[in-house]
Amino acid sequence: MTGGASHEKASTTVPSAFGWCAWHKGHAEDLRLIQIHEQGSGAGGNLFACGPCRQAHHLVPLADRP
Repeated sequence: MTGGASHEKASTTVPSAFGWCAWHKGHAEDLRLIQIHEQGSGAGGNLFACGPCRQAHHLVPLADRP
């Protein structure tokens, strides 16, 4: 069965997500967390970027930073 091999490959890659890209301001797939806005006296939040925006703006996801 080839389904098992596909499952193994998926577990070794970073999961992708669908949502809002803060850089091109639109919906996209393959989002990764780039920046966390800490909550002080105002609202907190997170900024995500899609693959093309990460390449165009040289963005490094938080999970990939040393």
